[in-house]
Amino acid sequence: MCTDTESDKRGEATPLSPTLALQLAAPHTWPASIMPVLIAVGLAATTAGGFSPTMAVLLLVICILMQSSVNTFNDYFDFVKGADSADDNVEVTDAVLVYNAVRPRSVLWLAIGFLVAAFLLGLIVIYRAGPIPLIIALIGAVAVVAYSGGKTPLSYLPIGEIVSGLVMGGLIPLACYQVLAGSLNLVVLVWALPTIIGVGLIMMTNNTCDIEKDEEAKRRTLPVLLGRRRARSLYHGLMIAWIASIVLVVRLWFPAGFAIMVFMVLAAYPLAAALWKNPLAPVSRIGAMAQISSLNVVLGAFYSAALML
Repeated sequence: MCTDTESDKRGEATPLSPTLALQLAAPHTWPASIMPVLIAVGLAATTAGGFSPTMAVLLLVICILMQSSVNTFNDYFDFVKGADSADDNVEVTDAVLVYNAVRPRSVLWLAIGFLVAAFLLGLIVIYRAGPIPLIIALIGAVAVVAYSGGKTPLSYLPIGEIVSGLVMGGLIPLACYQVLAGSLNLVVLVWALPTIIGVGLIMMTNNTCDIEKDEEAKRRTLPVLLGRRRARSLYHGLMIAWIASIVLVVRLWFPAGFAIMVFMVLAAYPLAAALWKNPLAPVSRIGAMAQISSLNVVLGAFYSAALML
């Protein structure tokens, strides 16, 4: 475990600059929050006949702040518990506390700041849309803290993929749709199944690459329990289910956009093929995270476009 005092012993404390704060926010993971909002926008535009662009942008900023809070909390707790090191095959910009003598307490306050900023902006949404988004947001906030903090964080259990998928990929579209469309429709959770799978796979990519590291840190993630071979088999199955769920939802509920599915498959194939071949090992971690993030963007963008048609 590393404390502020131990951090200072590594050299003069580095101020938490805007550049380091942005690195902690991890923009490369933002597709996990951006794509669910775009899906909600597409659904609202189609089923409700329109939406407020201003409110859509506000929701997008709130979700990015929540994602940034998750990333920063995770980096902080992993570092103070000694789970992160320079030997974990991560980029320098993806391990601020490992490669910079930043006070851990400053990082903790930044994570809290992201969460508070999201809540304050959410007050505008609540004023416009009522208490339902607040209830959903509180569930998400609890999940944010429980994922990285506490005696037994959710990230140390074999449910991290499910929790992140349901919260980011399911609850975000549900809450955003309620705000944009003016009504709560639980069918949105069915329409959001592709984003639930896509966000869950971002987490599973990281956890599968980190099996050895997580075993040393006493983490019992799903890939740790399965082993890399079986984890990759499940991963491949979920990739197929991800694309199939998009095609199925569009075909059953939004057939006007079905023609876009051909272009989606063609655009996604190179990324999906490369990710399929990726061994999801420590040395290929950086490439795998880039591939799964890019695939989320491509599939999410085409899915959103198909919904809007």
